[in-house]
Amino acid sequence: MSESTQPTTTEDTPTAYGLCHWHQGYASGIRLINAIEQGSGSGITHFACGPCRELHRLTPFADR
Repeated sequence: MSESTQPTTTEDTPTAYGLCHWHQGYASGIRLINAIEQGSGSGITHFACGPCRELHRLTPFADR
């Protein structure tokens, strides 16, 4: 009988918090959607929260 010493809840799991570019507000659980690189500049990144990802059918960059 091996018992897990890990908690079964994810309450302590850190989530990303930042600006959702689709609803223009701060949210928890944002994910990177687009990363546009520029040769001579800093580039552009777009992040979306969970509800906006579902509403607009956005696929996170890491899941492509």
